[in-house]
Amino acid sequence: MDRKFSIKKTAVWQKIAPVWNRYQIGRLLILMVMTLFLAGSAYGIVNAKTAHVSSLQQSLSQTTDVYDNSGDKAGSLYSQKGTYVKYNQIAPSMKNAVLSIEDRNFYKEPGFSIKGLARAAFLLVKNKLTGSETISGGGSTLTQQLVKNAYLTQEQTFTRKFKEIFLAVQVEKTYSKNDILTMYLNNAWFGHGVWGVEDASEKYFGVHASELNTEQAATLAGMLTNPSGFNPIDNPGRSKARRNLVIETMVENKKITKSEATAAKATNITLSDNYTGDESYRYPWYFDSVINEAINTYGLTEKDIMNKGYKIYTTLNQKDQENLQNDYEKGSLFGNQSEAQAATVVLNAKTGGVRAVVGGRETTHTYRGFNRANQSQLQPGSIIKPLVVYTPALVNGYSINTELPNKKMSFGTNNYSPNNALNVETGNVKMYEALEHSYNIPAVYLLDKLGVDTGYTWGKKFGLNLVSSDKNYALALGGLTKGVSPQQMAAAYTTFANGGKMSEAHYITKIVDASGKTIVAKPKAKQTQLISKSIADKMTKMMLGTYTNGTGKGATPTGYTIAGKTGTTENPNSTNNSNSSKDSWAVAYTNDVVQVSWEGIEGNSSSSLPIGLMSTIGNLVKTSMGQILPNTEESSFTVSDANKTTSSTSSSSDGNSWADNAKKNIQNGVDTTVAGANKVWDTVTGWFN
Repeated sequence: MDRKFSIKKTAVWQKIAPVWNRYQIGRLLILMVMTLFLAGSAYGIVNAKTAHVSSLQQSLSQTTDVYDNSGDKAGSLYSQKGTYVKYNQIAPSMKNAVLSIEDRNFYKEPGFSIKGLARAAFLLVKNKLTGSETISGGGSTLTQQLVKNAYLTQEQTFTRKFKEIFLAVQVEKTYSKNDILTMYLNNAWFGHGVWGVEDASEKYFGVHASELNTEQAATLAGMLTNPSGFNPIDNPGRSKARRNLVIETMVENKKITKSEATAAKATNITLSDNYTGDESYRYPWYFDSVINEAINTYGLTEKDIMNKGYKIYTTLNQKDQENLQNDYEKGSLFGNQSEAQAATVVLNAKTGGVRAVVGGRETTHTYRGFNRANQSQLQPGSIIKPLVVYTPALVNGYSINTELPNKKMSFGTNNYSPNNALNVETGNVKMYEALEHSYNIPAVYLLDKLGVDTGYTWGKKFGLNLVSSDKNYALALGGLTKGVSPQQMAAAYTTFANGGKMSEAHYITKIVDASGKTIVAKPKAKQTQLISKSIADKMTKMMLGTYTNGTGKGATPTGYTIAGKTGTTENPNSTNNSNSSKDSWAVAYTNDVVQVSWEGIEGNSSSSLPIGLMSTIGNLVKTSMGQILPNTEESSFTVSDANKTTSSTSSSSDGNSWADNAKKNIQNGVDTTVAGANKVWDTVTGWFN
C-alpha cells in the first residue's frame, strides 16, 4: 500500500517547523511576494500612464518637420518611419499574413499573451540556471512589439518585458485593434533602409501596400523577425522558404484555401524597386546641427526627435543654405586646394541665429558626422586680434590712430620675438593700419602694454575656449591651447556688427510636439552688451580697411561694403612655414550678417596653403557674400573706413578753424587727445628703453 508523501513528516520540516510557525515565516513570504507584486504593478502603471500613449498614433504618423526663419517647411527628420498609410490602404492579404505568422490571437488578447509570458518565465529560469542574463523568444504580441519599438530599447531583459506588458495594456485601452495593427505595420522595419509597409511594398515589389497579393504579402510578413536574413534581395532562397511557411500558417488560420496556397507557393519572387528614398534631408549640415542642439541644449533624445513628429522652427535661410552648399561643390572657390578641408557659418548679426552652415567638403555626407563649422578646435590666427588686442586697447583709451612700432623686437622675460608675414618691417604704423594689414609685431606690442591678463580676460568675454596656459604673448596671434570653431568666432564678431551686443549662435527658435503643445517657446541663446556702440563703431572703422586696403582686398562682393578680418597660421610640418599656411580664415560682416569661413590642412600633413586670401577662400567669401547680402535688409554701415576718414581729415585740416577742429574732436570721442597722450607716454617710456 502506497503512502502519500507529506513534507510535514520529513526530518527537515521537523527541525524547522518550530521556527517557521513561531515567526510566521509562511505569511511573511506571502506578504513579501504580494508587496513586490503591488510595487511592481504600481511602477508599471505609472510608467505606462506617463508614456503619453494618447499621442502615440500622432507621433508615429507624423514626421519631425524643420521650418526656416520665414516659417516655411525646409525638410523632415525621421528614422523609424516611412510613408504612413491608413488601415484601409493596406491590402487584406498583408494583414492576414502578419496576423497568421506573428499573432493569431491578436483580436482576442488584452495586449499580452499568457502563454507567451509563461514561455518567457520558463526561459528566464533556464537562462539564470545556465548563467545567461537575457530572455529569448518571449512570445510578444503585436501590441507588445509596437510599444517596444516606440518606447523601449531592444535589450531582452525582464525589466523591459515588465514595462512592455503595462504599456501594451495602456495602448489597448486607448486604441482599437485596427489602429494598433495599422501603427505596427507602419512602424515595422523591413531592411534596406525601409520602414513601414508602404515603402517596403514599393522597395521590393514596386506596388502600393493596398496592391499586395498573397505571395508578396507573405514575403514581407516573413521578413519581420529577421529583415536582413529573410529579405529577397540578399537571401532569395531563405526568403522564399520563409514566405512559403507564412502561406502555410495562413491556411491554418483559415485566411486562404489550400488551393490558393499551392498556387502562391508555386510562384517565384519577382522584385521591382520603385522606392525613391528619403529626399527630405535637404540640408544635412544644418539639420545635423539642429538635432545636436535639440539634444544638447533642450534635453531631447535622438530617438524622440526622429520619431515623435515634432515641428522644429529654426533660423535657417533656405536660399543662403542652398547657395552655400552649391558653392562648396566648386573647387575654384577654394583656390583649387584639393587636399584642404573647409567650413563656413553665416549668422544673423542681430540675433545670432544661424542662417546657413556647411561643415566640410565631403562628397558623401555622414549623418551627424564631424561638423568643422561648429565642432572643430582650430587655431584662429590673426582673426583673434580684434578680440584680445584691439578691442581692449580702445576700451583702455587707445585711439585707432595711435602709432605702433612695426620693427623686430622682443617682449617679456622669455624674449618672445614675433615676425610679420614674409618678415616685413616698416616704420611706425597707426593702429587701424596694423589691423588691416594684420601686422603681428604691433599686436604683440599692444598686448604687452595692456597686459596679457587683460587680453585673456577679453578673450573669455568673447566666448573663446581659453585656458590658463593661454596667458602668454602668443595669444595676440591666435596661438591657443585648445582652439576655436568658426561658429564661436562668428558669435564673437556679432559684437561689432550689432552695436557692441554679442549674441550666442543658435539654430532653434521653437519646438512644438505632435499634439500641438509648445515644448520650447524661445531660444536659450543669450545676448550680452559687451562693449559700447562707440567702441564697436571704431572697431568697424578699422576693419573696413581689411577688405579695401588690407589682407582681404579683392574679396569684397561687387556693389557691397563689408568689414572683417583675415588670419593664417603656420604649418609646423612644412619646411617653408614662414611663407605658407596651415589655416586660412576670413571673417566678413555687415550690420545684417556675420560670415566666418575657414580652409585648412588637417592632420600632420606637410602640405601647406598659400598665404594670400585670394589664393585660398577669398573667392568663396566674394561669391557667397554676394549671394547672401541681397537676401538681407542691406543695411549700410554708419561709419566709414578709417583710411578715408584719416585722408579727408588731413587734406582739409589747414582750412578748418579752431572751433571746427574742436567740434570734430568732441564728435570723435576726443580720439586726438587720447592719441596725443599715448604718443607722450610712448616717448617717455622710450627714453628709458
